[in-house]
Amino acid sequence: MGGLVWLASYPKSGNTWLRTFLHHLLLNPSQPLPPDELIRFTLGDHHRAWYDKAAGASTWGWPESEISKLRPRAQALMTGAFPDSVFVKTHSILSAVDDVPLICPEVTTGAIYVVRDPRDVVISAADHYGLTIDEMIDRMNSPTSTTGGTRDSVVTYHGTWSAHVRSWTHAPMPGFLALRYEDMEQKPLKTFGGIAQFLGLKPPRERLERAIRFSSFKVVQNQEARHGFRERSEHSQRFFRVGKSGQWKNKLTPEQVARIEHDHGTQMQRFGYLDAESLAANAG
Repeated sequence: MGGLVWLASYPKSGNTWLRTFLHHLLLNPSQPLPPDELIRFTLGDHHRAWYDKAAGASTWGWPESEISKLRPRAQALMTGAFPDSVFVKTHSILSAVDDVPLICPEVTTGAIYVVRDPRDVVISAADHYGLTIDEMIDRMNSPTSTTGGTRDSVVTYHGTWSAHVRSWTHAPMPGFLALRYEDMEQKPLKTFGGIAQFLGLKPPRERLERAIRFSSFKVVQNQEARHGFRERSEHSQRFFRVGKSGQWKNKLTPEQVARIEHDHGTQMQRFGYLDAESLAANAG
């Protein structure tokens, strides 16, 4: 039994890329693995099955106040999924609902948080959720933004993009690593090598490079085309859509860019997506 290591991000910010890399690094397969293999490697804190197990009954239809009460027990049960540390994907904001933490510190060993330029997030997330860009901009600035609440998934609380990022990064928990999607793309050896080092791993360079290659966008896109991926949204033709930083420069209107920078400028500046001059220009 091990503690939980959270693999956290706002939706469509690189969480699946991180999980795919870790999957290939730790298992070290000779060939790339199908995307659906990820469920054998990482858990998801949204899966209702853990809450059903904690309750000893189906929780479908239960009020959220009752689901919240089950969260500490459900996450404690997750620690028994593997003998060592247990990696858990989450899109939850680091906050509390009904005075119960969404991420329970008692069972937490550490966390890796991936942040991505919100101007690119909005494009990918709009496609995933079947929304227009303007609708997704609204959603990213909504404090009540959630997903889930289905037969298979409990509600996941996102909040705004800025609140999500700040909640995880302004006062990091022990054993915490924050990284940028853009560095995963543009500085893969340094960034993914840093992830391995953070986890106390010292893989041979050949193994590290193979895990990076097997989790590259081109490879996983081909794997999805061959095998499918259950995390693909019903609104999208594919989960792994483009995977390039800077799409927003050609996809968003100046008005849309200005809205995002106005809504999220402070956190964007913290992570190098906006300079002080641009932040001041969009503050009004």
